[in-house]
Amino acid sequence: MGPDRLRAALEGVPDSDWLSRALRDVVTEPAMISRYFAAAGRRCGRAELADAPGWTADEAVRVLLLTVLPPEEVSGQVEALYRYGDAAEKRAVLRALPMLPIDAQAVPLLHDAIRTNDTRLLAAALGPYARHLDDAAWRQAVLKCVFTGVPLAVVDRLDQRADAELAVMLAGLADERQAAGRTMPADATELLGRLTNDSPQFSAKEA
Repeated sequence: MGPDRLRAALEGVPDSDWLSRALRDVVTEPAMISRYFAAAGRRCGRAELADAPGWTADEAVRVLLLTVLPPEEVSGQVEALYRYGDAAEKRAVLRALPMLPIDAQAVPLLHDAIRTNDTRLLAAALGPYARHLDDAAWRQAVLKCVFTGVPLAVVDRLDQRADAELAVMLAGLADERQAAGRTMPADATELLGRLTNDSPQFSAKEA
């Protein structure tokens, strides 16, 4: 989902004139983004967008505001909006990262989101920008998804990055849960099955 599709999906939201003005203002006065960021839900609503599944109006507005920032302003504004924002604002920042000219500068924000107990932030942190996470941090984040019940479908490039070491970790968790009389989520069991069947480096004995 890119900025153009989000903008189209926002047609007809409450106070669309406010949105147009906010986007223009942020281009010329980047510091105004904090005010508009906070007001997004109140002015444009928080309803699910029919033409952008998985997005709410306020979240899409916040992402668009970030995408129109001058490139030299992006890094500083992303940091500030995430650090001082509420959960919804933090999630919007995380979802915007793949659309911004920011390289790997925002990886510390991913680490912060993964450490929290907010599953919405964890899910947002594992989108396309998670390509900048090193393998060890990425595996731990995937395992946390299993622990907290976040569907593995949110993890970008899951099958491409999953490896034998992740399989070992998942198998260990499966053993612990079995010993405690608990089950693994179906998507984690399926992933472990794919890894053990597809990887010659991983065998049932290692599990």
